[in-house]
Amino acid sequence: MFKRILIANRGEIARRIIRTCRKLGIETVAVHSDADMMAAFVNEADQAFLIGLAQPHASYLNMEAVLGAAEQSGAEAVHPGYGFLSENATFAARCEQLGITFIGPTIAAMEAMSEKVPARNLMQSAGVPVAPGTAEPILMEDPEKALAAAAEIGYPVLVKPSAGGGGIGMTVVENPDKLLSALKTAQGRAQRAFGSGAVFLEKYLPNSRHIEFQVLFDNFGEGVHLFERECSVQRRYQKVLEETPSPALDAIPGLRERMAQAALQAAAAVNYRNAGTIEFILGQGGEFYFLEMNTRLQVEHPITEMTLGVDLVEQQLRIAAGEPLSLSQAQLKPRGHAIEFRVYAEDPATFLPSPGTLTVFRPPQASQFVRIDSGFEEGDTVTPYYDPLLAKLIVWGENRAEAIERGRQALADFKIEGIKHNLSLHLKILANEQFRLGRYDTGLLNRL
Repeated sequence: MFKRILIANRGEIARRIIRTCRKLGIETVAVHSDADMMAAFVNEADQAFLIGLAQPHASYLNMEAVLGAAEQSGAEAVHPGYGFLSENATFAARCEQLGITFIGPTIAAMEAMSEKVPARNLMQSAGVPVAPGTAEPILMEDPEKALAAAAEIGYPVLVKPSAGGGGIGMTVVENPDKLLSALKTAQGRAQRAFGSGAVFLEKYLPNSRHIEFQVLFDNFGEGVHLFERECSVQRRYQKVLEETPSPALDAIPGLRERMAQAALQAAAAVNYRNAGTIEFILGQGGEFYFLEMNTRLQVEHPITEMTLGVDLVEQQLRIAAGEPLSLSQAQLKPRGHAIEFRVYAEDPATFLPSPGTLTVFRPPQASQFVRIDSGFEEGDTVTPYYDPLLAKLIVWGENRAEAIERGRQALADFKIEGIKHNLSLHLKILANEQFRLGRYDTGLLNRL
């Protein structure tokens, strides 16, 4: 096992990784911007290095500054968390060149999943269900080809950037009259956000649900799935609330097993190792299609941990250190129900970020049923430079109804002042009849 690792991230995920490292007796090295100099994760790490200014590109996205800190500290490995450099194959390659272990998948697997069009084609060849769509990027120079492809797929279609994620640049097109303008807009947004204007077309499934499966693979080709998470409560394609198990999969016999096998097939197709997540879109009739693979730990990983009793960061570390997978599929038996609420510093009506000082920040009491992952403490300042996630509130119950009630009580006990936040939005979701019945889809928030 490693003696010292560097965490190439900040906030709640840095603190989360530090907790597991302490349990395993591993020293931790934090890197931080000047804006995070007094942050909790910096104080909790065994060493800390200032690597730049508040802007991400001057600090957390500056791979040479991060690697310089790793070398200077004597870190044997780097855990990238999520966001920033976590899915950057160039960063993983630089780690390898320096003899530093990248705690994540192989460079080849990251590259195979980084562009959505080649990833779709690879999944299709591996027998993983893929939604009808274009096998090549669509170019503005050939509008007739775009119109013909959309007609063959059938409207409505989605215009999606090939190089990016998070819903950036995605547009639903209802008819041919709107296709070319949507293509132009999506390509511009994709170029600005991801450095590539390549887009493709895919069949749009109205009233669909977003289901993902957690997988773990070791360096010896052994892998398991750790069941699903439902991430259908979204705004602008960004997840707001996640739960496990999925009510949608409970409703259709055999569907969970079919999706789990497809997830394992997808990971095996790229010789995956470490923790990864296969995301699917689920139609109203039970049909499901591959969306993408996230080659890293997910923000919503705690609900899997709560229902399975597995420390996913510990598993990541052990796999990266060369240990064989210690879990068998037969051992993994979920218990109860867990829900994660993403608590943001944002206006719940407009979803615009709300930076400022947390004059009051008092999460509910943590227990075996309630978990808080946060990078903030009372008196801290929420800056405009980073994602406005304040905390993740995770609750567990013997069943879904109990988890919802625990969530309602924990949200009511969470006290935040000094900035705008979305606690009221979460309470509104829990009160919604569609949600309470488990009969919701990705359009739920638009109907609240």
